[in-house]
Amino acid sequence: MEKKIKITILDSATLGKDIDLTPLYDVGEVCKYEMTSPEVVSVRIAECDAVVLNKVKLDRTNLPFAKNLKVICVAATGYDNIDLEYCRENNIAVCNVAGYSSHSVAQLTAAMVLSLSVHLNEYTDYVNSGKYTAGGVQNHLSPTYHELCGKTWGIIGYGGIGKQVAKVAEAFGCRVLVNKRTPEYGVECVSIDELCRQSDVVTLHTPLNDETRSLIDKAKIALMKNSVILVNVARGAVVDEQAVADAVLNGKIGAFGCDVYSVEPFSENHPYNRIKCFPNVCLTPHMAWGAYEARNRCLSEVAKNIKSFFAGERRNRIV
Repeated sequence: MEKKIKITILDSATLGKDIDLTPLYDVGEVCKYEMTSPEVVSVRIAECDAVVLNKVKLDRTNLPFAKNLKVICVAATGYDNIDLEYCRENNIAVCNVAGYSSHSVAQLTAAMVLSLSVHLNEYTDYVNSGKYTAGGVQNHLSPTYHELCGKTWGIIGYGGIGKQVAKVAEAFGCRVLVNKRTPEYGVECVSIDELCRQSDVVTLHTPLNDETRSLIDKAKIALMKNSVILVNVARGAVVDEQAVADAVLNGKIGAFGCDVYSVEPFSENHPYNRIKCFPNVCLTPHMAWGAYEARNRCLSEVAKNIKSFFAGERRNRIV
């Protein structure tokens, strides 16, 4: 009888309770945990052939206990929570899922920019509070807002998500500036300093690595217009979070939207706690990637990655 692939899911709760895990059950024998604390990771991965995870960290403190582990499948595009060097040294494959959430993240990015640009919360609050009814004036036009058409939208990171956001920006009539490692034909690529200087909107879509950590810091913010709308849907540590919070408090950033944080969920002493209730701030709980359709695509891809690996094929391999 053929041995079943033992699959352990370490943090199924991060995928949402509304997602059907049948694609994984069709591949092997599944042991599912909603969440896994660092203290018990080593125990839960000890016997499995494949691990599926989203945010749990796998490194030299726990991977040595996984004696049967052959493949790690990240239910995400980013894989900075995996010790790739250890995996290479110990012949453990690592697979990710790319491109599944481009539309979802672009949609949230656009929603944040639109909401912040028209002061949507302030206008809806004006109605919900009863002030509109009591005011006796048909129109209320404060605070002042401006059209996006004719403005400059800077995009840092031009992968699948960045490209989708560029389409949205162009549809609104914006000039699009792009900062990426290698120039691309048909795209107005500029240095990051020039992008910061010229842009009315700056959105971040770059991976987190040694080059991009704290990419947007106090010096880069100083180059930006005081009216800039800054949105981070990349990774929390791509910005200096303290510098961003200070800039909001000091009026150096016109508006700020963020879906990602260096520690998730962020703690009570995180810099963003000082600004989270500001009308020009929109913070969301790392949900941009998670439209229902995107999560189903992601899970389907993870199942295919596992099946392909054990069939001797190479698919979505990082290591």
